[in-house]
Amino acid sequence: MILKAKNVSREFIRVTKGTNRFTAVDDVTLTLEGGEVTVLMGRSGSGKTTLLNMLSGLLEPTSGEVLLDDKSLYGLSDKELSRLRNKHFGIIPQGQTAIHSLSVFENIMLPLTLYGEGTQKDEEYAKELMERLDILHLSSSKPAELSGGELRRMAIARAAIAKPAVIFADEPTGDLDDENTIAVFDFLKFLAGEGAAVLIVTHENDAKPYADKLLTMSSGRISINN
Repeated sequence: MILKAKNVSREFIRVTKGTNRFTAVDDVTLTLEGGEVTVLMGRSGSGKTTLLNMLSGLLEPTSGEVLLDDKSLYGLSDKELSRLRNKHFGIIPQGQTAIHSLSVFENIMLPLTLYGEGTQKDEEYAKELMERLDILHLSSSKPAELSGGELRRMAIARAAIAKPAVIFADEPTGDLDDENTIAVFDFLKFLAGEGAAVLIVTHENDAKPYADKLLTMSSGRISINN
């Protein structure tokens, strides 16, 4: 699958001594292809997360369109878009988003169980993911028992469980030590090798060696790094 953003922009209205418009993303065109890691770098406030949210079906652009294999994301109903996101997108958000009443294994399986899915084969794949991320021994633990690095690796396994076409990682190593940072980037590169399109939004220079395509964002616009 190929995900394309065509001339997408996003404006927000803010009130500061009157009403004015703030352009967070300005006329961006971008293609994410299977098997590639795209690293998008930029300072805080440059528009990176806003762009990621539009690409992942979480925030409708003010103008332009987002296409998954020529299907317009924002031409779908809310129900259709939610199902598409669940099936084809894996999202690793900033911060911790674990459900604390569930075990690590249940958190990872959640994208499938939400729709009454989750076969024995899926459970075996979840264990494979946990083993690769070195959290299999924590399968029955609750999130409160995990370190920050373990929580992040659990979130990555959850994003990968449905074998999505696109993985979105928003500052996936922002609060991690060097060892966990390497483990996260290595695994995201592995997922690209399995055929996923991976978008990493980050300000970490450690991500650069993993990039098949390296982009920089500033004031809502992107440029290609050669």
